[in-house]
Amino acid sequence: MREVQVVFRKYGGALHWNHAATLLDEDEHGVWVAVPSGTYARKGTGPPVMSRTASIMLFPRDAWWTASFNAPPHKVEIYVDVTTVPEWRDGEVTMVDLDLDVIRMRDGRLILDDEDEFADHQVSLGYPADVIKRAEETAHWLMAAVGERQGAFGGAHVSWLAQVN
Repeated sequence: MREVQVVFRKYGGALHWNHAATLLDEDEHGVWVAVPSGTYARKGTGPPVMSRTASIMLFPRDAWWTASFNAPPHKVEIYVDVTTVPEWRDGEVTMVDLDLDVIRMRDGRLILDDEDEFADHQVSLGYPADVIKRAEETAHWLMAAVGERQGAFGGAHVSWLAQVN
């Protein structure tokens, strides 16, 4: 299995969350990577933070989001970042985090998170109008798809997650 670097950036290029992962494979939903428990991630160049549960990540080929699916007992079942389309090159997948997150808790609650950060960054980071529109449309679509368990959010992750410790 091949290691890849997962690199989230903020608009303008600043380094955001970044960590190693293991390439699993791809299917009709996109490319899946494993993030075993004990993996260290950094927010920018900050101190490493260790994951306590295994997860897998899905990077769609042509959509403005990336998704993480967490193993129990993590209280968050699915965490979806609204991002630019993930780009792959030289063993790295990178995308721009556009703040908005759609979260499905293990108890079924659905949350649209970081709307305040998204509003602030529209001004402070200078999001163009087309990026704002695309991020808002994506968040709206994700709330429906994740909430109604459609497509990649309807259980496609289960067999992938079973491969990760």
